[in-house]
Amino acid sequence: MDYGLNEHQRMIVDLAKKIAENDIRPVAAHYDQTGEFPWPVVQKMADSDLFCVFIDEEYGGLANGSRTFQMSLVTEELSKACGGIALAFAGSALGALPIILSGNEEQKRRWLPDVAAGKRLCAFALTEADAGSDAGGIRTTAIRDGDHYVLNGTKQWITNGGEAEIYTVIALTKPEKGARGASALVVEKGTPGLSFGKKEDKMGIRGSVTREVVFQDCRVPVENLLGREGTGFITAMKTFDASRPGVGAQAVGIAQGALDLAVDYATERRQFGSPVSSFQGLRFMLADMAMKVEAARALCYATARHVDSNPMVRPTMYSAMSKCFAGDVAMQVTTDAVQVFGGYGYMRDYPIEKYMRDAKITQIYEGTNQIQREEISKILVSEHIARQPKMVAAAAG
Repeated sequence: MDYGLNEHQRMIVDLAKKIAENDIRPVAAHYDQTGEFPWPVVQKMADSDLFCVFIDEEYGGLANGSRTFQMSLVTEELSKACGGIALAFAGSALGALPIILSGNEEQKRRWLPDVAAGKRLCAFALTEADAGSDAGGIRTTAIRDGDHYVLNGTKQWITNGGEAEIYTVIALTKPEKGARGASALVVEKGTPGLSFGKKEDKMGIRGSVTREVVFQDCRVPVENLLGREGTGFITAMKTFDASRPGVGAQAVGIAQGALDLAVDYATERRQFGSPVSSFQGLRFMLADMAMKVEAARALCYATARHVDSNPMVRPTMYSAMSKCFAGDVAMQVTTDAVQVFGGYGYMRDYPIEKYMRDAKITQIYEGTNQIQREEISKILVSEHIARQPKMVAAAAG
C-alpha cells in the first residue's frame, strides 16, 4: 500500500531497511543470547545519519517537519529484523524528546547536534520501583543548592541505561507538591554522583540494555533545567504523546517481521504432500494476521502525522490508541506466527519465538495497555460531558 511517503521519506525507509537486513538480522540472535549492547550496529546507524531523522535541521538533523513520522518509519523497519536492537535508536529518540519539546535554544544547540550525528545516545529516566504506571509517584529529588540541583534517587528499567551519554530525568524539585513539584533536567554521563546499577536480564528485547540509573548527591548545573521548575510532569506527558506512536511502530515492525517469516515458512514447509500454505485454516490465519498488521500500521502512521502537523494540540487519545492497538496486534500476530511454525516455532533454533518474546514489552512499557485504555476512556467521557450543554441548548433552540 502507498502511504503517501515523499521522496525523502522513501529514502529513509530504504536506508533503514538496508541496515536492518545487512547489519541487524545477521547478528540479532547473537545479541538476543548475550544481552550485549549492539555498539557496532549503532555505529552503522550513526555513520548512515539515521539519528538525524527526528532532529530539526537547525540542529543538524533532517526532520523536515516530520519528526514523529520519520522516527516511526525507521523504528518500524529496524524492528522487522530485531525489536531489541531497534531500541538503541528509538530509546535515544525518547530521551531527546524532552530537550526538543521543553529545551531552550541554548540547550538545543548544546545537545541536539551530537544526538543527530549519533555521537551521543540519549535515555529517558522517569520510572522508579514504586512509580511505574503511577508516574506521579516518583521519589527522586533534585533540591536547589546555589547554582546546582542535588539529585538523589534511583530510576529503574531505563532503556540505553549506562550506554547513553545524555539522560533526561524527571525529579522532584519541590517534593511537598508531589507531581506538581516535578521538573525535567539533563544529566550528562560522567557527572559525579551518577552511577549505574543492575543490568536487567529480560525475557525479550535482549539486544537492548536496560539498567538502573542511580543518583547519589549528584550535582547538576541549574542551566540543565528544561523549562521551568514544576513543569516536569507536563514535559513527561508531552514526551509520551510524541513517543507512543513510535512504540506502536516498533510493535508493527515486530508483527510484520513475524508475519513475513510465517508466510515464508508456510510456503516452504510441506505436510501430507503439500505446502502447509495450501491448507485453508492456515491461510485464513495468515490473512487475519496481515489485516491486523495493516490496520495497526495505518493507525500509527495517521497518529504520527497528526502529532507532527498539530504541534499545539495534545494528541493523547490517538497516541494511546496507536500504542495500545499496535501492541496488542504484535502479541496476537507473533503468537499466531509461532503456531504456524508448529513445534519448530517453540525452538530457539528458529527465530520466530524471539519475535513473540520481543512483542510482549510493547504492551507494557511507556504505559501499560491498560493505562492506555484508561486514558482513551477518560478523554471520551470528558469530551461527551463537555458536549452535553451544547446538545441540550441546540435541542431547546
